[in-house]
Formats: sequence, C-alpha cells, structure tokens
Amino acid sequence: MATFSKPENALKRAEELINVGQKQEALQVLHDFITSRRYRAWQKTHERIMFKYVELCVDLRRGRFAKDGLIQYRIVCQQVNINSLEEVIKHFMHLASERAELARNQAQALEEALDVEDLEADKRPEDLMLSFVSGEKGKDRSDRELVTPWFKFLWETYRTVLEILRNNSRLESLYAMTAHRAFQFCKQYKRTTEFRRLCEIIRNHLVNLNKYRDQRDRPDLSAPESLQLYLDTRFEQLKVATELCLWQEGFRSIEDIYGLMCLVKKTPKPSLMVVYYAKLTEIFWTSSSHLHHAYAWLKLFSLQKSFNKNLSQKDLQLIASSVVLAALSVPPYDQTYGASHFELENVKEQRLRVANLIGFEVEGKAESKEVLSRASLLSELVSKGVMTCVTQEVKDLYHILEYEFLPLDLSMKVQPLLSKISKLGGKMSSASNVPELQLSQYVPALEKLATLRLLQQVSQVYQTIQIDSLSKMIPFFDFVVVEKISVEAVKHNFIAMKADHMKGAVFFGKQSIESEGLRNHLSTLTESLSKVRIMIYPPVMKAAKLGEALSGLTEVVEKEHKRLLARKSLIEKRKEEQERLLLEKEREEESKRLKLQKIAEEAEQKRLAAEFEQRKNQRILREIEERELEEAQALLEETQKGAKKKGKKVLPEGEKITKQTVMEMALSEQLREKQEMEKKLVKLAKTMDHLERAKREENAPLIEAAYQEHLADEAALHEREQQQEVELSKLRHDGDLELKRRLSRMLENKKIFEATVVSHREAEFNRLRRERQERMNQIIEARKQQREASRKMIFFLRSEEERLKKLHEEEEARKREEAERRKREEAEHKAKLDEIAEKQRQRELELEEKERKRREEVLGKPKVVPAAGPTPLTVSHPAEAGATAGPTSPAPAAAAAAPAASTKYVPKFKRMAMEGAGQAPPPESERRGVNSGRSDDRASERWGGSRPDDRAPDRWRDGDRDRDRRPAFGGSKPGTWSSSRSRGER
Repeated sequence: MATFSKPENALKRAEELINVGQKQEALQVLHDFITSRRYRAWQKTHERIMFKYVELCVDLRRGRFAKDGLIQYRIVCQQVNINSLEEVIKHFMHLASERAELARNQAQALEEALDVEDLEADKRPEDLMLSFVSGEKGKDRSDRELVTPWFKFLWETYRTVLEILRNNSRLESLYAMTAHRAFQFCKQYKRTTEFRRLCEIIRNHLVNLNKYRDQRDRPDLSAPESLQLYLDTRFEQLKVATELCLWQEGFRSIEDIYGLMCLVKKTPKPSLMVVYYAKLTEIFWTSSSHLHHAYAWLKLFSLQKSFNKNLSQKDLQLIASSVVLAALSVPPYDQTYGASHFELENVKEQRLRVANLIGFEVEGKAESKEVLSRASLLSELVSKGVMTCVTQEVKDLYHILEYEFLPLDLSMKVQPLLSKISKLGGKMSSASNVPELQLSQYVPALEKLATLRLLQQVSQVYQTIQIDSLSKMIPFFDFVVVEKISVEAVKHNFIAMKADHMKGAVFFGKQSIESEGLRNHLSTLTESLSKVRIMIYPPVMKAAKLGEALSGLTEVVEKEHKRLLARKSLIEKRKEEQERLLLEKEREEESKRLKLQKIAEEAEQKRLAAEFEQRKNQRILREIEERELEEAQALLEETQKGAKKKGKKVLPEGEKITKQTVMEMALSEQLREKQEMEKKLVKLAKTMDHLERAKREENAPLIEAAYQEHLADEAALHEREQQQEVELSKLRHDGDLELKRRLSRMLENKKIFEATVVSHREAEFNRLRRERQERMNQIIEARKQQREASRKMIFFLRSEEERLKKLHEEEEARKREEAERRKREEAEHKAKLDEIAEKQRQRELELEEKERKRREEVLGKPKVVPAAGPTPLTVSHPAEAGATAGPTSPAPAAAAAAPAASTKYVPKFKRMAMEGAGQAPPPESERRGVNSGRSDDRASERWGGSRPDDRAPDRWRDGDRDRDRRPAFGGSKPGTWSSSRSRGER
C-alpha cells in the first residue's frame, strides 16, 4: 500500500492513473488512502477524493468498494462535517441512477431486459445451456447484458446507503429520501421481489433502533420531525405496495404504521389517517374480509366528514353510499358456527388484532374493545348519521334487504336498484384523498345477500317449493350457484333446506331439525333398556321364604368380612407408604447433606485455587518489576557512558530510576541528535546551492561561444552535402532513362504474363469461395441436427419423467386401495369374532339360567339341606362330623328332624346341646352345596361369563381345592374363622 504525505498527492496519483486508462489501480489507491488510519483528520480535500472515489466505483460497478469507502468516510466526518457525507452520498446515488437510466435508454426492449426474477441472483442454468447451444446471442440477451448489471448496481447502491444511514440522527432526511427513491425504483420497474426485501430491511432497521436505544447519534422517535419522516416512509411503502398489488406486504405496512404509533403513543394527522383507511379498505376487499372492509369505510367516512371541510356534497354522498353497501355486503350469518375450539381461539385473536388496526387506539385496553359484528355495524350506521347522506337508491335497497318481508317480489324490487347502483361512481374531486370510487364492485355481494334473504323469507312461508319456481324467483344466478349459496347458509345455521333433484323440489324445515333429534338419543336408549330390564327381572319387594332372607344375610356378612379385609389391607398399605415416605425423606436429607458438603468442598477448592493464582500473579509481577529494574540500570549505564563522552549532564544522584524514565531520556536524546543532524544537512544544502549557482554563472558565456561556433560548422557542412546530392541526382536520372529505354521492349510480354496470372488467381479464388460456402452449409446443417437431437432428448426425458411419475401415482393408489381392503377385511373378521363371542355368551347365560332353575328345584325338595352358602358357625370338620354321626345316623327321629333343623337358624347354645346329645351337624357337602354354586356364578360373572377354571390362574384353583378340603372353623376353637378360609376368599 502506497503512503502519501498529503491527501492532494493521493488524488493527483489517482488522476494520473485514470489518464493512462488504469481505473482499477486508481480506485485501489484511493481505497487504501480512505481506509488508512493515518488520514482520519477531515479536510476539504477528503471530500474531493470521495467524489472521485465514488465516480470510479460507479464506472467500474464496484459496490463493495463504495460501501467500505463510505463507511470509513462516515467515521472521519461524523463529528466534524456531516454535511460532507450527505453530499457524497447524494452524488453517489445521482451517478448510479444516471448510468442506469442511460443503459435503459440504450436498450431497445425494456421488458425483455428486465425479465429477471431476482436482481441478486446469478445466471440461471437454463441461460448458460442456451448460451452454449446457440452460436449467436439474440438481441434480448444483449439487452439483458447491457441493462441488468446497471440495475443490479443501482439496487445495491440503495441498500448500501440505507445501511450506512440507518442509525444516524443527523441524516434522517437523507435516509427517508433514499427509501422513497428505492420505492419508486421498485414501482417504476415492477420489482416485487426487491420491494419485499426493501420493506424487510426498513422493518429490521426500526426493530434494531428500538432494541439498542443507548447508542450514540441514535434517532429519537419522540421528536416530531423524526416521527414524521418515519411515518412518511411507511405511508409511501403502503402506497407502493397497493399499486404493485402486494396485498400481504401492504397489510404488514399497515401493521408497521400501527406499531410505530403504539411505540410513540401518538396518533398521526387526519390527512395521513385518511390514506391509512383508504388503503385498508382495498386490502380488506381483496382478502374478502367484508366486515373489516365495511368498518374501515366507516372510519374513513367519519374522518372525511369531520376534518375535510372542502369535501363536496356529491363526494360525501358517494362515500356514505360505499359505507352502507360495504356493510350490506357482509354475510348475514356467523361464519364461525360449528368451528372447533382451536379455530375459535385463532379467529378471536385475529379479530382482536384487526380491530386494533381499524380502531387505531394506541393506548386502548384489550377489555375495552368492542366485538366487530354486522349488527353492531348497522346500528352504528344509523347512530352516526350515515343513512342521511346516502343516495335514494342505496337507502331503498337497505330497507328492502333489512326490514321488508317480500318473499315473492324481493328480486323484482332489488334488481333495478342494483342496476342503478352499478352506474354510480367515478373520479372524485381533488379535495378527497380517495382518487376514484366505483360502487359496481359491491353488486355481486349484494346479489348474494338478496338471494339469502329471499331463501330465508321463502322458508318461513313455504315448506316445499319447486326448483323451477325458485329459479324464476332468483334471476341473479343459476340454480347451481343458488345451491352453493344455500349450502354455505345451511352450514352456518342460517336456513334449513334440502334440494331433491329427483323430485325437482326444495324442502324447508326448522333450523334445528336434525340436531334436536340426535341430541338425546343416548339417554332415550338408556331409559328404554332400563324399562326392558325391569320387565324381565321385576324387583322383589318382600322375602317370601326364610331361606331367601338367610341368603341375603349371608351376603351381608360376606360383604362385611370383605370390607374388614380390605380395611386391614388398606391399613397395611398406609403403614408401608408411611415407612416408604420416611425412608425417602431420610434419603433426601442425606442427599442434601452430601450435596451441601460437596458444595462446601468445591468452594474451599476454588478459594485455595484463587489464592494460589493470586500468589502466582504477585510473584510474576514482582519478577517482571525486578527484570525491568535491571534493564533500566543497564540502559542508564549506557546512557551515562554516552553522555560522559559528549560531556552531557546525566541524571542526578539519588533520583528514582525506572525503565520508562531511561527510555524517555534516550528517546529525547535521539530526537535532539536527529534535529541537530537535520540542521547541519540544511546548512550544507544551502552551501551546495550557492556553489552550484556560482559555477553556472561562470560557465554561461563559454557555453554560448561554443554554441555559435558549432552553428557555423554545421552551415558549412550542409552546403557541401547539398552540392554532392545535386550531382548524384543528375547521374541517377541519366541511368534511369537508359534503363527505361531498354525495358520498354518487354512491355507487351509483361501485360500478357500479368493477364495469365490474374486469370489463374481469379479461378483459385472462386474455387476457395465455393468450398467455404459448402463448409458453412455443412456446419449449419450439423448445428440444426444437433439442436433437433437436443430437443428430442429433452422431450424424451420429460415424457419419461411424466410416465414414471404416473406409474408412481398408480402404485401409490394401488397401495392405498390394498390398505383399505385389508382394513375392511380386518373389520369384517373382528365383527365375526364379536358375533361368535356374543353367541357363546348367550349360550353360557342360558346354561347358567338352567343351572339356577335346577338349584331352585333342588332347594325346594324337603330332603336336601337348602343352605344358601357356607354356614357362619359350624362345630367341627365334616369328616369328624361324619365319623361321629355314623352310629346314630339310622335314627328316624334325626332323619325326620334334619330338614327342619336345616331350614332355620340354630343358636350357639342349642348347637352345643346337640353336640352334647350326640347329634351331628349336616355334612359339609350339603351345607356348602348351594354356596358353591353361587360362588361359581360369581366367578363366572367376574370372568365374563366363562368358567373360572378355564381362565383363573393355577394358584387360585389350588386355593379353591384347599378351601373345599379344609373345615370352615378350627377344630380346637369352635366359632373362630380359619386362616385357610380367609386366604381362599381373599
């Protein structure tokens, strides 16, 4: 990198390089000068250098160099002369715009030249392939190469300037002007992609501005001038977005304006709010949000009526008519009917967001927001006096569609009014901020509303109507369109109707015709099944027999026993849970103690490490100081030696010596010696100048005398050479005449030879030209064949790709059909299995019913003991009872008394007396016969109707067998429950 003592030298060097055609080297020289840290003090020359620098950047299209240079120049002149940076940037943008416009004027076809999707993208692959296939470039591609690079450079220029000025409070106006020029660039050349990027860049600049509020030279949005510049930029962005039909970007611009106003807590001027709401109406109408469109029109009407005093009565009437028609265009039903909870939440959030944009309350609370609806909108039209300003046609249409009941004459009265309304509108006056207004855009929505009103009124009068009659009553649409409208209305619970095309009729009914019938079907089915169950199994009010009462008592005892067992197990579980909680608590306390101990150990280790590091640093600092002191002593000794030789004074004794002091003394001594040497050199140069001047004054007369002598010698020499040249010319002329006389005899032969040579060369030229033409024809034909082959190959590849895609889609469809078929087969198989299981359950129920009837018959016989379960109190084991009763069993009295004793409750003291008398209790098998059957029934019910032996685990079946083999009471203590019985029941 070259260094210059003055900035003028760098500018002079750059101009010299430009004059010899080396612009790139000149740009590099200026770039090195601008980015150097040696030239940070601003001078007027810096501005001239920057002008030349940006001119070179534009000529060479070096956007990156321009950005680097402008950033460095901003650092140089930020605090000294910021206006210089403004002038340089304006000059830079002017040059870029001028060169881009010049390139555009040179191009003949602008549309083809600008047919690029993205100005920041490189060449597309198909363009490269086309450039290799075709031998010559067409005019469109030449225009593209001429115009597109300059437009890319201009777009890069705008981005660079915006990036440089984004956080500079002194150049806010230049930032706004650059943004406006960039918007106009996108608008003029229909650059939608660049416009989206530009909006995102400006949006990010504002976000960073709010994020880093403590930056130096940051723009203050609370200042009125800054706020107005930012607002003007956003409104210009909104206008360009709507003109380019970028409605999504337009809505985001609306949100940007609202967010900016919420940030500074201030509402814009009415003139800007009129533009805001005018663009909002266009955006909502394009997005088919008729309700929000109507509210925006209402806000616009209120602003125009309140603040625009120059608005004519005709324009105000036209705006009021637009407000009413926009309100009537809103569908008369709730479009969120039947939506899910998630969808309702999304709709609620979206409506609140749009309501904020329409209401424009920068300090409003969420709970104070009103719900936007069609009914509230129509009531506001009446309360705010909008209906008094509309035309008579709009007023009549409003009353017909909203208040009158004309099921047969509705379309006849609405159609002429719509024809008149469609002709209203046109250019607005200059006092209005809305340039043009056409009411014909609302006619389709009004026709749809009239159709819905007619269907609603007809449904209240008729139950059935012919399709032909209904089509004649609705002249706006065909019946296919009417059917679509009616389907939408039925979906949102506005009307209830069905169209039967086989009968050619439309049936009307109640709006809840299907929902009421299906709402309580489960409760109705439950009541019916309960009635059927009561009819099959009627409830028993009183116990007819003592056995049934005893059986109920046995069940109560069993339930109580189970409850006690459950309570015991619950108490055990609670004890176990409490022990577990205590163990966990102790474990947690132990872990906390270990953790605290570990933390204390780590803190101690950190403290020891910090102390060790501190001691280490102190030792290193002490060593460094000692080393520096030794070096200072050495330097001092050298300095004292030199000073003593020259007779200079050294440092005084007793003064504290440091390395810095010695180095400063040495540097000052060197500087002093250097100054003395420079003075000696200046004196010597003056002496040499005087000596040289004296020598030249003495030599001047001698040089003049020698020069005159040299002139005389040259004149004499010239005369002699001139005389010799004349004599030689005469001799050459005589010789030439003699040569011409001798050669004139061969002139005829020369002409004949010349004609022969010319004819041979002409024939050779014609032959070569024919061969060249043949080669060119062959090359052209070969290129044609190559292009045809490439086109056929591309067509074949595309056809093959489509065929493979079609095969893939067919394979996917076949797989889906196969999966559906498998699902159907599985469902059918499952249904068959369910049917078989149901039949099996019915058979088991029938067997259980037969078994129950058989047991009842058995219990009814007098010789069988009708015990309803295990007797709560028995004396001894059945085997012991059998052994004891063996000798006395033939007694007829005992046999006669057995049935009577088995059918009633026997107290404990009587049983003891019977045992003392030698009477045996009934056998275990007879006492447990009925109970075993009931236990089997309960087991079958527990296992879904099947036998418990088939499904119960082996340990349960073993437990049942053990229970049957063991006595119900202990042999030693009568009246106590055995543990085996308890385990079996548990």
